[in-house]
Amino acid sequence: MLWQKGRSSDNVVEDGGGGGGGPSFGGGRGLGLGGIVLVVIVGLLFGKNPGEILQLLGDMAGDGGAPVQQTRPAGNDGQTEFVRKVLGSTEDVWGRMFSAGGKQYPAPTLVLFHGGVESACGAASSAMGPFYCPGDRRVYLDLDFFEEMQRRFHAAGDFARAYVIAHEVGHHIQNLLGVMSEVQRAAQRGAAMQGATGLSVRQELQADCFAGVWANHAQQQLNWLEPGDIEAALNAANQIGDDALQKRARGYAVPDSFTHGTSAERVRWFKAGFAGGDLKSCDTFNTAQL
Repeated sequence: MLWQKGRSSDNVVEDGGGGGGGPSFGGGRGLGLGGIVLVVIVGLLFGKNPGEILQLLGDMAGDGGAPVQQTRPAGNDGQTEFVRKVLGSTEDVWGRMFSAGGKQYPAPTLVLFHGGVESACGAASSAMGPFYCPGDRRVYLDLDFFEEMQRRFHAAGDFARAYVIAHEVGHHIQNLLGVMSEVQRAAQRGAAMQGATGLSVRQELQADCFAGVWANHAQQQLNWLEPGDIEAALNAANQIGDDALQKRARGYAVPDSFTHGTSAERVRWFKAGFAGGDLKSCDTFNTAQL
């Protein structure tokens, strides 16, 4: 991937720590490292998504629980510059698409952190992987995750890393389009979030499809893909499917606990977005066959 051809985004910052001890939950006490670990363990034991649990806790905290985010400009190392280039491309692609629809695109800020971070959705550790918080419209990424992708998931290559960033930006697009609000309202009405056809899976697969849409338009604009790049992104999607992750951890898959979709589904929806670069191909909520 000839990522140096991209425009560098000005919206990449580094977590500067602080935040007054983090968001408060019930009586003003922050969710510390022990609490984070407990949330992750409970999530794994009961097949829940730890990120969703932390987001729910953040919602319960109300406005008073929002952390004071302290950030500083990101450094100039190679990995950070790569992130700037990919995020800059997402800004250009989605900016043009929103403009074509007569709307302005409010780009997200991407926060680089190490080990743990406070967000409007609560405290999070790097073990959770990259995530998007709709409460502050920020993407959070620990750069060590890229090394883990290669070491643990055997997903190497620049475009595989770009896919991860584009997927989280896909959640930002969902937030702007009102998809996340619709999912939340449906969940409050009793619709199932987890499970092979649950709302969480459909939401994640749509973010994969949006990543494919971005990849299509970014290639048209920059012509920066090299042989093997698309395969690298598809391999990354394949390695982090719910079934693959559960089989790696437990030896078997439990579809009732799926939150992101199977490997085959994640590959399929990325390809659907990349094939035509059209948002209309990403309606994962009104299809029986995921």
